[in-house]
Amino acid sequence: MKTMTSRASLAAALMLAAAWLASPVSAQTQTPPAAPSMARPAPASPAPAASSTTAPAAPAPAASTATAPAAPTASPAAIAPASAKPDTASAAAPAMKELSPWVMFMSADVIVKAVMIGLAFASIVTWTVLIAKSIELSVASGRLRSALRKISEARSLAEAQMALGTKEGILPSFLAAALREARMSAGLSSDAGIKERAASSFSEIVRAEARRIRIGMGVLATIGSTSPFVGLFGTVWGIMNSFIGISKSQTTNLAVVAPGIAEALLATAIGLVAAIPAVIIYNHFSRMTKGYLELVSRASGAAARLLSRDLDRSHGSLHSRAAE
Repeated sequence: MKTMTSRASLAAALMLAAAWLASPVSAQTQTPPAAPSMARPAPASPAPAASSTTAPAAPAPAASTATAPAAPTASPAAIAPASAKPDTASAAAPAMKELSPWVMFMSADVIVKAVMIGLAFASIVTWTVLIAKSIELSVASGRLRSALRKISEARSLAEAQMALGTKEGILPSFLAAALREARMSAGLSSDAGIKERAASSFSEIVRAEARRIRIGMGVLATIGSTSPFVGLFGTVWGIMNSFIGISKSQTTNLAVVAPGIAEALLATAIGLVAAIPAVIIYNHFSRMTKGYLELVSRASGAAARLLSRDLDRSHGSLHSRAAE
């Protein structure tokens, strides 16, 4: 009887297990509590042990299927912060300041702006002097060389004046001074005195011509020597204002500090742009002026030689008249 009872309970347990496995997941979650009540009539038989071993193994798929849908719900929340970072970067990008020279000039302090405008004006003056003095020196040198060629075959001051005509220039001034001195010294027997006085007049004309031809070079020297220091003053003023702004904003971020310092350094850059060409142009004109003044000295010597010939010729005629 015991054997039949145990077989019957085993068969019933197997049928219950098969029915539980074939039922849906929702039914499987409700059936485990009912299983112990069906196994209570046979506590001593080994059949409940077998059913207990098989019953807990079945809920494992249910647990895995119940936890599987939870993963997709957490992934959108994890993806959301990552997708928000490019939006903030793209929103901050347009707010950055473009550091072009014009923007830096417009954003600079009033004092720094005044320094930049002054240096830009000095640079314009430098290039204006370059154009004007180049034309002046080339024209003056060409005229003087042409005049020297014209009087190279002249034998007297009067003949040289006739060769030059009524043109104005440095050589006609020498000839006029020599003729004036010869006329004012008429009746004097000392040729050395006449030549000395004529040489003094020639020296005054040379000095006046040197002063005239050097007009504008002092401006170049001033611009070349002072522009870097004026630009440095603008830089110091701008950096001082930048540090004051840093102390007020209480931040050392490079994006906040860099624009003010760049605006200040722009003043030094403009100062160098104005100073370097001024120094180069000044040295160039110094060489050109030196060459022109050498031509002026040649003209002075030509006029002195013509005066000496006239004096010797006049004394020779006097001696011939006296001999007659």
